[in-house]
Formats: sequence, C-alpha cells, structure tokens
Amino acid sequence: MYERCVCGQDWQSARGCYRLTVMNSDADSVAAEIRVTQLGEDALLFLFTPSAAQQPALPTQQKLWQLTYWLESQRDSLGLIEIVPGMGNLLLRASRKTLLNTLRDLVLTHWPQLPEKDVPGRLLEIPVTYGGVNGPDLEAAAAQCGISKERFISLHSRTVYRVYCLGFQPGFAYLGGLDPALELPRLSTPRLSVPAGSVAIAGSQTAVYPTNSPGGWHIIGHTETRMFDPQSEHPSLLLTGDSVRFVILEEAL
Repeated sequence: MYERCVCGQDWQSARGCYRLTVMNSDADSVAAEIRVTQLGEDALLFLFTPSAAQQPALPTQQKLWQLTYWLESQRDSLGLIEIVPGMGNLLLRASRKTLLNTLRDLVLTHWPQLPEKDVPGRLLEIPVTYGGVNGPDLEAAAAQCGISKERFISLHSRTVYRVYCLGFQPGFAYLGGLDPALELPRLSTPRLSVPAGSVAIAGSQTAVYPTNSPGGWHIIGHTETRMFDPQSEHPSLLLTGDSVRFVILEEAL
C-alpha cells in the first residue's frame, strides 16, 4: 500500500510520486523516508534524505555512490540510459522496454544490502590564490562570519573535502565538508559572469567554477587548475567520491 502524493493520487492510478508506508515485500521494507518520483515516461528520481536537508550525511552519500557503481555495472542488462547521482538523490532514466516498477523495487531492495563503507577515490590538491581581485568576496564573507580573512582562509584550506556530486554545469563538483563557521547563504543578487577557476562557497558547500558562467556563490579565491577539458578522454578533473584539499599559494596572503 502506498501513500497518496501531493497530487491526491496513488502510484497505481497516477504516474507520480509515492512513499513506501507498509512493509509487504523486500522493497517495502526500506526506510519510509526514501521517496520515489516518476519523471515523465521513462525516469525515476530516488530521494534518500529529507527534502529540508542542505547536505546528506556522508554515510548516506557513500551508500549512494556504491549504488551508482553497482547500477553502472548493470547498465546494459537493466536498460539504463542515464544514471545521475546527486546530493542525497539519484536519477535513473531507462529504455521503454524497462518496467519502472521493477527498476524501482530492484533499487529499494538493493539499498539496505549496501555496506556502510567508503568508496575508493583520489586525493587531489588544488592551489588557490585567496582574496584581492582573485577573491572579491573574501573580506565581506569573513566579516559576515565574524572572523578575520586570515582565519577564514585557514579554515577553508585545512579541510579535506569530498566530491558529493557533479552538476550545474560540466565539471562543477559540489564539495561537502565545509567548516560550519564558514557557512553562508548565496548572494542575494547573483553575478552575471563568474570567471572560470573561481573558488567559492555557498551554504554548506564549496566549489570551483570550471567555466565562465553566472553564479550566486561567494568568490573567495582563484585557481589556475583546469577543472574541465572537453577534449580530454576524462573531461572532468574531479569525480564523485574524490577528496580535495585546497593549498594556499604564497602570494595569497
């Protein structure tokens, strides 16, 4: 049995969202907080964290990475066209020959079987020049956090971040693990153009803009490291599950 979704219809009578509420099968024994929404005729969106959460707990995200790797290994047999992991969510798009109900139950049954362990990933160091013309928001961000800019740089650069997911634009990696003392809301007025290589923060995350684009994050520094190369066999420098450390350049201070 399933709850009705916000549209007032249940899964059996509507192509929409539902939440598991009664344990009638292996799939139904999954925690009730996992929500599934059907998107169009060929896609499912799995939500593994509360909608109000800014960032999923790392163990949950690690399980999501493991699920993603497992689905990649089964891509052809399951008829999967796209596998897109996000922040505590996963989007699957399948061929018309794949029954979405079967795919849904397969994922929900496999989820609790995944071990709570980390996934292998690389550790990459990214040199950053903080402040000045390279980080025009650094002083204002530090003042908003109630700390000096030197303290701000120290806190930002001493953390080892994890790549939770890629999104927004090709090569844009959402890095989790930002020190809570540095958390800030997005800018009230986004910039029309943020230079490629800009190191920025927003909410509980930090990131590097891979290309010139609009953006509403606080720019605190800049790196010459190329984050995305469309001509490369592996265009994105960072991959899901990687670890990142920002290294302060001498001229930064």
